[in-house]
Amino acid sequence: MKTIAVLFGSRSAEHDVSIVTAIASIIKPLELAQKYRVEAVYITKEGVWLWDDRLKDISLFTSGKIDQFIARCKPASVTFNGGLTLNRVGRLGRVESRKVDVAFPATHGTYGEDGALMGLLDMAGVPYVGCGLVASVLAMDKALAKILAQAHGVPVTKFQFFPRSVVQNDISAAVKACTSKLTFPMFIKPAHLGSSIGISRATNETELRNGLEVAAHYDDKVLVEEAVQNLIEVTLPIIGNDELTPAYLEQPLVKAEDFFDFETKYMGGGKKAGAKAGGQKGAQGYSKIPAELPKELYKKAEEVGLSVYRALDCSGIARVDMLIDSKTKQVYFNEVNPLPGSLYAHNWRAKGISNVELVTRLVDLAEGRHQKRQSLSTIFSTNFLKQF
Repeated sequence: MKTIAVLFGSRSAEHDVSIVTAIASIIKPLELAQKYRVEAVYITKEGVWLWDDRLKDISLFTSGKIDQFIARCKPASVTFNGGLTLNRVGRLGRVESRKVDVAFPATHGTYGEDGALMGLLDMAGVPYVGCGLVASVLAMDKALAKILAQAHGVPVTKFQFFPRSVVQNDISAAVKACTSKLTFPMFIKPAHLGSSIGISRATNETELRNGLEVAAHYDDKVLVEEAVQNLIEVTLPIIGNDELTPAYLEQPLVKAEDFFDFETKYMGGGKKAGAKAGGQKGAQGYSKIPAELPKELYKKAEEVGLSVYRALDCSGIARVDMLIDSKTKQVYFNEVNPLPGSLYAHNWRAKGISNVELVTRLVDLAEGRHQKRQSLSTIFSTNFLKQF
């Protein structure tokens, strides 16, 4: 029986979202598959690694008892010996070890989804689910993703980006750069965060200044985008390495002036309006699945999503967000989420793929990509050292 290590938590503003994704959308269906030994590896907000079956119980976190648990639980260690091995000290003082066959990251945001964890797993030589190092880095840097999409001929909205130092030391220059090249309303975002944390909408210079300061509080790069008029927001979950399978194009039921922020996604904001509009309840509020678009426009948006997935060299799973001007029928790439919250399992279920089938496919894709990478030569013999 293969051992799957589900890694979640970590030093990220999206720590809590990661816990729900890991336990509800990954650990439970993996165990229901009855073909894996599933190990829960929780990384605390301070970066301490814990390995314990009790971490599979969401009530440990929702009850507030997790702090007491962390204080009592002995940290785990990780050995890199031609793979990845988990180690911990048992109750009788004996060291328990478990070699990991596949890692399943559920770490949203920094020190996980941004490529940091992927680099570690690449060095360890262990297969892992989801996008690789380069794709994760590109996807989690919203500015770089837009630049790359543009290079592949994919339309993007007008945007500006600034390092945190510019916002802190000369915010007036940042405001001037935005107002001279972009038109209000604008959206201000931390360039590397997901879950809509730190996002704000500005309709004037005062709101723009405030939004820049908020985003710079969370990230070392700030992105400012010009809003799309006559907006329809859609998102497309995709799985696959070389052969891609798109889920349904999904349309969040959120008004443009409200935008899809953390409150709307995770805390029930806009819930009643979504229900009245006849949307389905998903992991992040109410949505129309599939999106109600004319056939040609639906196909166009799907093709943009698939094009971006390929351009960024995504693999395993990712979600591509797009913005549509309903009058001009123009589809703009917005951003890529290389680890969708809850894996967007609600959408895959609508497509006919169960939670169990989804995680099983993702494990298979991880192993397939790893085998392909193993066929590459990383050794090159030379006489270079003999000259010294």
